[in-house]
Amino acid sequence: MQALVPTDYSATITWLGRTADRKDGLESQPCDTLELSFAGAEGEARSGLTRPACPRVKDVYETGTEIRNVRQLSAMSAEELADIAQDLDLTALDPAWIGLSLVVEGLPDFSHVPPGARLQAASGATLVVDMLNLPCNFAGRSVEKAAPGHGIGFKQAASGKRGVTLWVEREGRISVGDPVRLFVPGQRGWKG
Repeated sequence: MQALVPTDYSATITWLGRTADRKDGLESQPCDTLELSFAGAEGEARSGLTRPACPRVKDVYETGTEIRNVRQLSAMSAEELADIAQDLDLTALDPAWIGLSLVVEGLPDFSHVPPGARLQAASGATLVVDMLNLPCNFAGRSVEKAAPGHGIGFKQAASGKRGVTLWVEREGRISVGDPVRLFVPGQRGWKG
């Protein structure tokens, strides 16, 4: 059995963004490239080798405990963004509104790519999927600010479609238009 299995699936990076300061809000600023180091994307507020534990891991750690940062980047698929926009009765859902780092197109059921899967760019830059990114009230408020009357339903519309969080396993540059290839863990599902 292989530890990581190359798949026949690839995608194209269609959008990149960076949130410079979370104190200013969740929104990200579009950019053409991201320079990735082991700490995350250069100039990104979520970068760092460690981070304080947040309520998402409250059953494991007390909030504020310093832990490894596996939430360096936030990614969604163009297809799931379109589904959410339709559910919110919007023409489009701007990835910047919800603080995304990258959008990929061409991977089915992207939010449920298994933890431990890799997305590898032609440059060799490799991102590891941590887990499903749960929809939050911050994103809903950001959508409401940009499109009044539409943000209230974000959390429900994005349930199971909010993408994944990622961390950098191999440094490098990624750019809009780059292809990425999907590798998945070579193991059966857990039978707990």
